[in-house]
Amino acid sequence: MGFAVAAAAVFSITLPGFFSVGNALALARAVSILGVLALGMALVVIGRGIDLSQIATLAVSAALAVTLINAGLSSGVALLLGLVLAVTIGVANGFLIAVVEIPALFATLAMGLFVVGLTRAFVVPHYQVFLSPGHDGLLALGRNVAGGIPVPLLVFAGCAVVVHVFLSRTVLGRFIYAHGDNVAAARLSGIGVRPLTMLEYALSATIGYIGGLMMVASTALMHLQIAESTLIFDVILVVVLGGVSLVGGRGNVFSVVAGTLLIGVLLNGMTIMNLDTQTQDIIKGIVLLAAIGIDSYMHPREEETAKQGD
Repeated sequence: MGFAVAAAAVFSITLPGFFSVGNALALARAVSILGVLALGMALVVIGRGIDLSQIATLAVSAALAVTLINAGLSSGVALLLGLVLAVTIGVANGFLIAVVEIPALFATLAMGLFVVGLTRAFVVPHYQVFLSPGHDGLLALGRNVAGGIPVPLLVFAGCAVVVHVFLSRTVLGRFIYAHGDNVAAARLSGIGVRPLTMLEYALSATIGYIGGLMMVASTALMHLQIAESTLIFDVILVVVLGGVSLVGGRGNVFSVVAGTLLIGVLLNGMTIMNLDTQTQDIIKGIVLLAAIGIDSYMHPREEETAKQGD
């Protein structure tokens, strides 16, 4: 958090307009979506997993919801069916990892490719779907301001509170920490690791879906090519820089919020500096490698406790 404040101070001095109202609002909106996605990713990372299909899942589920809305289905039913698709993908990820025992990295990578291909074949053949006019309620999720605060920021704050309470105040939340800390010990203590893993990925997909709806609300469209973007690496960068260990069992919502602020300030500063996307990717790649290296050094993974299933 201190680094984010320091970076903001440097950018405010060196970059004209960094602390302008317009830039502050743009930063808040961008950070909010990234933060919501990072909350979902943190759930599976704390449980000693990773979800590389997160962006693909939110893209196809949000695209389905928008397609159904455009077809005349009521918004509530369409959004619910989009949620059902997201949860189904999350449960399928958990099943492949916990029951079939495919490593999370490969299972979620393959799942992302599969669902995008399937959606392009049967739902959105042209990569993008536009939200038809007349759905101001949904658009408010990404564009409106309440009490001077952007609605996306309020959504992020609400999600952060819910995830914090879930992880710190519920039995299932404590089970997720135990699962991530030591799978074998969690299994011996009577925790059902397989269903817990499926729950983790289902919750991650659900939170990701909220982020997808925020994207639709901001732009009035969903573009499936976002699944091929570097956004997933930004999400992982937020999680790791915030202090959520990739070996599992460590981290909290405050870590995610700190990481979100840091990366938000960094990305915004690079944008104002007019750095091209290649240079930004190089910088983000170096930061991500450094963060993962430090995390691996401080929290070496014990292979004998790394098995996901029970």
